[in-house]
Amino acid sequence: MLDPTLIIIVYLTVQLFANKLISTSHVGRFKWVSFSGGVAVSYVFVYVLPSLHEEQEKFKASGLLAMESELYLLGLFGLLVFYAVHNAAEKAYQKHAQGEGSFYWIQIIFFGMYNMFISYHVFGSDIEGIEAWFYGLAVGLHFMAISNDLWREDAKRYVELGRYILAAGILSGWLLGVFVSMPDYALGIVFAFISGAMILNVLKKELPSEHNAHFRTFLLSSIGYTLITFALKLFFEW
Repeated sequence: MLDPTLIIIVYLTVQLFANKLISTSHVGRFKWVSFSGGVAVSYVFVYVLPSLHEEQEKFKASGLLAMESELYLLGLFGLLVFYAVHNAAEKAYQKHAQGEGSFYWIQIIFFGMYNMFISYHVFGSDIEGIEAWFYGLAVGLHFMAISNDLWREDAKRYVELGRYILAAGILSGWLLGVFVSMPDYALGIVFAFISGAMILNVLKKELPSEHNAHFRTFLLSSIGYTLITFALKLFFEW
């Protein structure tokens, strides 16, 4: 069983100290970014998309809705919402001499909610054991990459308050997932929304650009995570 106490400590540690973990590491920021990006891209294709398909099949079998693509539409909605946030942040950054002005806090709040939804799904789902820890690793790296990106946008405000808002999102998602029981279709709706948002965030914030990529690290991490995932699925019938 996934120990919620231990994993939430790991997530909160990553969230609160991501900037220090990356900046003080002997591995180097480019390799960290490339490693995290490789795992994230693999995670999207070997877990997020297949799981979204499974959730849609459950919706179809339950007869809750008449269409055959409700959750895919929710995923698209999640992608569009966070694309709008990213687009507004870039425009705000261009208008201000330093940082994004007050919009930085709007972006932080959106990502705090994003962290809450992800955390809620992690702790509210019935995934457990090795599978939970393995996929939890990818989620933790995703939190680290998002945090590092927001820290680089405005280090002062991120360290003073931003990281605590993001950590509060993780903590509130954990509390909801552990203590509030919701039906499977509600979990499916949450997962669909964050799937679209995660796909966008992975491609926009974690896929390393040409000037800061360590291609070998990115390639090895994406292929390695994919191969291990398929091996574990084969042996443990996930």
